[in-house]
Amino acid sequence: MRALSVNLLALAAAISLAPTHASAQTIDFGDDASKFAKDGECDDKRFSGPGMTDTPLLDSDVRHDATDCRAAHRQGRLTFNGNRPPATTQRYAASGVDHIIWGDDNGKYANDGECDDKRFVGPGMTETPLLESDIKHDATDCRAAFRQGRLQLRQ
Repeated sequence: MRALSVNLLALAAAISLAPTHASAQTIDFGDDASKFAKDGECDDKRFSGPGMTDTPLLDSDVRHDATDCRAAHRQGRLTFNGNRPPATTQRYAASGVDHIIWGDDNGKYANDGECDDKRFVGPGMTETPLLESDIKHDATDCRAAFRQGRLQLRQ
């Protein structure tokens, strides 16, 4: 009986020390004071994932897009990163780029899973020759690859 008690105490201690995933109840989502609140995209840079906006993330939006971020988090489309921005955001800020004009998807090769805009370099680029006419005309592919860290702006 004593061995069982010791094992139960050890198990209880191990469970209490195990890391836990932040649930929606433990995250301070804040309020909806951002001018981008309630637009269906999370603008709070404490999160990452496909529920995030594609626009640059602003310090002023932290804790001010609660409805969008809470909904995307509950749907499993966001990960809470705490008070540090995701790696992609850090690279984005470190690159000195304040804003990328993505353009549209009017290029001949748009939406094929490869970026055809010659302003970028990296493994997310197409292997076919790059054309001037594709600049700013493959927004969805280039934006997705950039957010995944597979592209950077050409120097």
